[in-house]
Amino acid sequence: MKIFHILLLIIIVLTSDKGDTMENKLIMKLKYGQVEIELFHEDAPNHVKRVLKLVKEGKYNGVAFHRVIEGFMAQTGDVKFGNINEFNQQMVGTGSSDLPNLKAEFNNIPHERGTVSMARSANPDSANSQFFICFKSAPHLDRQYTVFGKVISGMEFVDQIKKGEPGTGSVDKPDYIEKIEIK
Repeated sequence: MKIFHILLLIIIVLTSDKGDTMENKLIMKLKYGQVEIELFHEDAPNHVKRVLKLVKEGKYNGVAFHRVIEGFMAQTGDVKFGNINEFNQQMVGTGSSDLPNLKAEFNNIPHERGTVSMARSANPDSANSQFFICFKSAPHLDRQYTVFGKVISGMEFVDQIKKGEPGTGSVDKPDYIEKIEIK
């Protein structure tokens, strides 16, 4: 009987403690279609944890792609000024969450088509809530920005995101994330 209780306890512990490591994919809904993003827990654990927290709180829902540069990347995640319902064209791109900035978790994952990486200022430890998706390879970003995921389906919908002005990438009447959910 004692062995049965021990085995039962082990089974309960193994099946009930899923934690963030079981949450390894996001579904991002755009007006063009659904984008599936694989998360890299082992390579950027704190960045993945932050993104998951903001997703669970619904902070990314309705947030604009405020900086989109043709042939480079689409940036979003300004949860302070980037909500499409309260869009502040002058401020968007300068905001973040109310949480402290993250220490860099630079890794060896290359910035290639579909890479999802955290945006930051000149300070390597300034990533917070904003992220970008690469349209094509950008090796000059490797080990300079924290890669925390990769688009595994729906990249054709990311390609359709409205592009910004040449040079700055600033987008007038931008596309936005309709909703992000954990898969």
